[in-house]
Amino acid sequence: MRRFLQITAAALALSIAFLVSCAPYAADRLKNRIVADPSAAPSARAVALAGRLRVADLHADSLLWGRDLLERHSRGHVDVPRLAQGHVALQGFGVVTRAPLVLNIERNEDDAADVITLLALVQLWPQATWGSFKERALYQARTFQELARRSDGRFAMIRSGADLDTYLAARALDPSLTSGFLAIEGAHVLEGDIQNVDVMFEAGFRMMAPTHYFDTELGGSAHGESKRGLTELGRQMVRAMEARHMIVDVAHASPATIADVLAMAARPVVVSHTGVRGTCDNNRNLTDDQVRAIAANGGLIGIGYWETAVCGRDGRAVARAIRHAVDVAGIAHVGLGSDFDGSVATPFDTTGLATVVDALLAEGFGDEDVARIMGENVLAFLGSNLPAR
Repeated sequence: MRRFLQITAAALALSIAFLVSCAPYAADRLKNRIVADPSAAPSARAVALAGRLRVADLHADSLLWGRDLLERHSRGHVDVPRLAQGHVALQGFGVVTRAPLVLNIERNEDDAADVITLLALVQLWPQATWGSFKERALYQARTFQELARRSDGRFAMIRSGADLDTYLAARALDPSLTSGFLAIEGAHVLEGDIQNVDVMFEAGFRMMAPTHYFDTELGGSAHGESKRGLTELGRQMVRAMEARHMIVDVAHASPATIADVLAMAARPVVVSHTGVRGTCDNNRNLTDDQVRAIAANGGLIGIGYWETAVCGRDGRAVARAIRHAVDVAGIAHVGLGSDFDGSVATPFDTTGLATVVDALLAEGFGDEDVARIMGENVLAFLGSNLPAR
């Protein structure tokens, strides 16, 4: 009997070890797939133009999956070598701290199961993160800071306009350099305390959304139960963020929350990753009135690459959404918001952006407008709206 118990304990330990080592890898490969279109080889003109661009993308969730982003991987969508190959000058890295076990864009109950708790456990995040959204955000921020430190200058962390200027000057001499900034999906990380805006700012975060998939103490999610707007605490958050030149992101926000943010915003806001209902009509995407309101605020809209955003699985669907957004908002207010590594399938990883360039050219955009959409709009927006230093 004792021998049986020893064997059982050993088998259990091996099973746990296997789960810890393999579950994140398997989840990453399953959730962040590439659904390639074999007919989508870009033209020589698009490849040449892509090689001259400074690509900038407002949103990816790559910090969530336990990859060493300094190494090239065969799974997922983003790492530093692939960013460099894809001519990406700047990548926004969103931090996810709570998400439903099964993604649902219509309605998520406040007490629904949270998949990030499971990921934190199997990826052996620090114990403090197991029950704290704030600690999950801070842990991912430390991972990001360490990524920049270990990169030997290949990857820069952008916190300010001065950081961005310094980095872009270096990249002009060495186009293989790349960079990123930190953002937060869902202000539940504040854990009800507005003073934690300062904590997140000091950790390096420069963009934050009031909500993600669930309603929060700050406001209603497009995918939550209430569909309410900003609460008084949410209004305090917007004021606190604007005082620090943190950028308010209304991706995933309910229509009422978007309207409330725009009604009080003294600074431009973003929708970091979205689609538009003009080409893909669902609860995840922006109406034309919302697109116009973001543009009137001086804001920026990042168009994503996944099927719920663009109702397609190729670069042409992405370009159609961009064309519609530009027609409604104007060229200055549209950029990229891939949602790479966001538990979505995309037609390419970050090395395949010449496919988008080719589709934009087919939509009738000239080289200068393609450059603005693919990155220059985002770089200009951040240069004007990040803290100066």
